[in-house]
Amino acid sequence: MGDFFFYYAPDGEVPRARQPYATIVTKDYPDDSWSRLRAPDRWRVNVHVGAELFAELVGYPPAGAERGAIDFGETDVFLPHPLYGDYGWVAVVNPAGRTMGRLLVALRQAHLADQRRVERRRAGRGGVEG
Repeated sequence: MGDFFFYYAPDGEVPRARQPYATIVTKDYPDDSWSRLRAPDRWRVNVHVGAELFAELVGYPPAGAERGAIDFGETDVFLPHPLYGDYGWVAVVNPAGRTMGRLLVALRQAHLADQRRVERRRAGRGGVEG
């Protein structure tokens, strides 16, 4: 379908009971068209970064934005995710020079956070992820 979902999955299997820590979307959805991904050559990276890093990247806390004041289609800028910003998700439409370096660091941090969550669950269940 053209979209990508990122999980920590050491066994190579897509988890069934967890959300991804990052996504790349390449098209609009009925409830998410603010980034104008229907236009050619537009795509969006979304990363769950948590409240602290969200505020650092966006400039205010996750629940601090007035949705109508944001141009979710602006490119190469860290923005709240149009739907999940209140939950610590950031979005970047067409990342490039202004955002790419910091975005790669954020993706790595999100990956490590997902890894820690998986390992804690496994340790709590005798080594079995569920």
